[in-house]
This record gives sequence, structure tokens and C-alpha cells, in this order.
Amino acid sequence: MSPEGPESPPTDRESPVGEPVIRGDPAVTGQRPEEAVEFDPDDPESLETAAQTVRQFASDAAGEADTVFMLRGAAACAALVRGEGSYKAAAERAGGDATVAFIRKWSRVHDLPRSIRKHVAMGHIAPTAAKHIARVAGDARLQLAWAALDHGMTVRQVRSVASTVNDGASVDEALTEAGITLGELTMELPPNVYRELRRRAALNDAEPDDLVADALRRRFDRT
Repeated sequence: MSPEGPESPPTDRESPVGEPVIRGDPAVTGQRPEEAVEFDPDDPESLETAAQTVRQFASDAAGEADTVFMLRGAAACAALVRGEGSYKAAAERAGGDATVAFIRKWSRVHDLPRSIRKHVAMGHIAPTAAKHIARVAGDARLQLAWAALDHGMTVRQVRSVASTVNDGASVDEALTEAGITLGELTMELPPNVYRELRRRAALNDAEPDDLVADALRRRFDRT
């Protein structure tokens, strides 16, 4: 059994393309499910709406600050690509300022796993940083995203690490090169839990982080 648990966590989108999973969650975006636009790549009318949305999204870069606007634009990009069959065809259908590169970047953001998209929607990860996180694949996506959260990484740092990973380095090596330790985070524990953690660590000649890691590993293995 791996340290991460019985199964590796998803590193790609699991819900259908264009479905407003995060955008329709009022706890995340404040938007009710019925208000969130769904893009169906198999529906001609919905695909036309997607094309119009992509065109507007590409022409309004300032809108990236609005997470709902950004997530809707990313969903439209992904649905348009799926419906048209290629990035090139999607760009031609959308027209305006929607280039192949633009549509590819935002389609990748839409393809990020829900755990990352949720932090993007809540403003914890900048949309521009999410575009670079989406450039890497597999577990590196999760590791880079959590490092960005825990260390307050700038968009420039995220871009640099993503480029280093795509050049062949592991995400651990790339983060170390950027002066960041993968897996390092600051936590606040209830006083009684903190007291017991320190007591047991001392009695077992162990480091507190080893005891925490072991306890979490066993907890994750049970779920």
C-alpha cells in the first residue's frame, strides 16, 4: 500500500466536460446551481454559446480576476475543443482574440482535478498560476498546487517550476531549486494535541512530523 493511501488521488478532471461542478457550488462561488451555465459539447446550441463565451473571455483579460467568469470561460474552451475536435477548429469557431494557445491553456485549467479547481475558484490559487500548474501532469499537478498554497508562491515561481518539471526534473527537484521544500507546511494544533504530540515524540525518540505523517497515513489508508 502506498504512502498516499490505497488509491492514488485523481490528477485530472473526473466530471463531464463543461459541467459546472465548482461554479454551481454556492459554498465556493456564491452561485446557485441553476445560475451556472453548462456547456454540452454534443449540443449544437450549447456549443454556439460556448463559442460566444470563449470569444468574450479572450477579449476581456481583466475578467480573469473574477473566478466565476474565469471558470466559465475555461469550461467553454474545453467544451468547444471537445465539440469541434481540435484546438485549431475551436479557435476558428470562436474567432476574435481566441487563439489556439489561449484555448489550450484554459482547457487545461478546466481539466484540473476538483481539489485544485476549488482553490482556484476561492481565489487561493491565481488563475494565471493555475494555467502553469495545468502544464504539468500526474501527481506533479497536486504537489505543485499544494506547494503554491503552502508557500505563497508567485505566478513567476509556479511558471518556473512547471517549466523545470517539463524539462525532465521531478517536482521535488524543481521546488528545491526554487528554494521550496515539498511537503513543508505550518499547522496550528489544539494545545492538548500539541502537548501530547510533543510528549510522545520525546518518549519515542521521534520527530513530531514523523508521528503526524504516520498517523495521517494510517487514517488515509482506512478511507
